[in-house]
Amino acid sequence: MTHVSAEIASQPECWRRALELSPNDLPEPGERVAVIGCGTSLYIAQAYASLRESAGLGETDAFAASDFPAARRYDRVLAISRSGTTTEVLAALEQTRRTPTVAVTGDLATPITTAAGSIVDLAFADEKSVVQTRFATTCLALLRGHLGLAPADLPEQAEQALRAPLPEGTTTAQQFTFLGTGWTTGIANEAALKLREASGSWTESYPAMEYRHGPISVTGPGSVVWFFGEPPTGLLGQVRATGAVASLSPLDPLADLIRVQRLAVELAESRGLDPDQPRNLTRSIILTRP
Repeated sequence: MTHVSAEIASQPECWRRALELSPNDLPEPGERVAVIGCGTSLYIAQAYASLRESAGLGETDAFAASDFPAARRYDRVLAISRSGTTTEVLAALEQTRRTPTVAVTGDLATPITTAAGSIVDLAFADEKSVVQTRFATTCLALLRGHLGLAPADLPEQAEQALRAPLPEGTTTAQQFTFLGTGWTTGIANEAALKLREASGSWTESYPAMEYRHGPISVTGPGSVVWFFGEPPTGLLGQVRATGAVASLSPLDPLADLIRVQRLAVELAESRGLDPDQPRNLTRSIILTRP
């Protein structure tokens, strides 16, 4: 079994542990918050920011760490970094000396523990694989729990996602589009990245209502359109009319992401690729700084 397959399978237990945590220094209701990350962590930041703001808990912006507007006023900056060594995240934290900062990380023996004002330790969800799976989803489970927006049976839904069949036709498809609405747009972005990283697949992701405005033109037989959450009215019929496979699931979108992770591994292995060692990628991006 690959590292990533074992890590995918461990998610229900990781989520249970995360939902039992009550970490200090996560954003409180009413605070104006910026959430930063890179790659997968950015997409988790996007999902959390949308959830928090739509729940009326405070203005919340998500940024790629390299694009963080350090001059803008925030009450708190939340950084997400599995490795704790990502150059852009550390640089952004260095620019926020007057703002309280907190970082969620999987490795306490890294520079982020001194760069951030406080730390949320998710070392139990850290990973050996380059491709992130359980750390990212465990982080979002933790953050949803802190917001009071995690279903009580979320770990059980994760277990269902590990057993559920993959949508028919997805293992032979040539093109994948992932669609979300609100907070699930971040999930859609992460799903597309997972297939792209692990299997080299042609993937795209969009807010569902934007899909009609051009992206639907690439869809046809041999395509998969995967919805996270309820499709906008009429869109499911339009997708099916193209000849594409449409995937919908009654599972919580975070749990349904596990099925995409499983698909990424299956596609990689069917193409003779090692999903633990994606092409041109490393576990952490560490840049030479001027």
